[in-house]
Amino acid sequence: MQRSVWRGAISFGLIYVPVEVMSASKDASLSLHFLDSRDFSPVGYQRINKSTGKEVDWAHIVKGYEYEKGHYVALSDADFKHANVKASETIEIANFTDTDQIPPMYFETPYYLSPQKGGQKVYSLLRQALQSTKKAAVGTFVMRGRQHLCVIVPDGEVLMLVTLRFANEMLIPAQVKGAVESGKDKKATPAEVAMARKLVEQMSGPFRPEAFKNTYRADLMRRIQEKIRTKQTHALTAESAPVERPTAQVIDLMGALRNSLKKKGAPARAAPRKSAKAKKRA
Repeated sequence: MQRSVWRGAISFGLIYVPVEVMSASKDASLSLHFLDSRDFSPVGYQRINKSTGKEVDWAHIVKGYEYEKGHYVALSDADFKHANVKASETIEIANFTDTDQIPPMYFETPYYLSPQKGGQKVYSLLRQALQSTKKAAVGTFVMRGRQHLCVIVPDGEVLMLVTLRFANEMLIPAQVKGAVESGKDKKATPAEVAMARKLVEQMSGPFRPEAFKNTYRADLMRRIQEKIRTKQTHALTAESAPVERPTAQVIDLMGALRNSLKKKGAPARAAPRKSAKAKKRA
């Protein structure tokens, strides 16, 4: 059942929309436990006091900031709220923008916005305004002791809030830049680009998320059921030999593109690199 994770209001101009934030996604991964490989007993997540070595109950745990080595300032929920009351209770809209201007890597977690009592009309007004202008509202708010950048977009009859990463949270690994730089002399030919574009167009279609299934979860469950059926519940499977994967080097790129087009968009398998012996025999 969905539950409210934040209550406050959307604020832009002189408009005030009382809302609550509801979860819009769930974790579909398998719930796995840590076990001791010697006797397969569960290994718990313990909260140990580093001074006494004893476990600490959740009721006695608070958050703290270490301002000097070994010296802390304790922070309560009230401290987080009073740091900026407005930011803690308001989604402050800064501006409106086109969603296609937000790079995909900035998007984080989706939530639904539900109007609180008395806010239904102004909630509907904001939704209709965003739909008619095809814009997204960009703003900030504080939830669970952390400030979030966010966008608000219409989704049918409801509003959706999606948290975004801040610009300073984005990283461009040096090795990626290096790999791009080293490949500058390996440009594709105009003919190869034209063939690749044709393949992209052939495989194009509307985005249908329901067509994609979490097949790995199902495969893992089958593996678990197989171990239960064969009574391998207390046995660790030995490591198998690494799976051979096709090399990333494609000898005949044009040939691979043509074959992909012939298969009506089926993924192309990379052609294996010929060994030195095979080349001599040829």
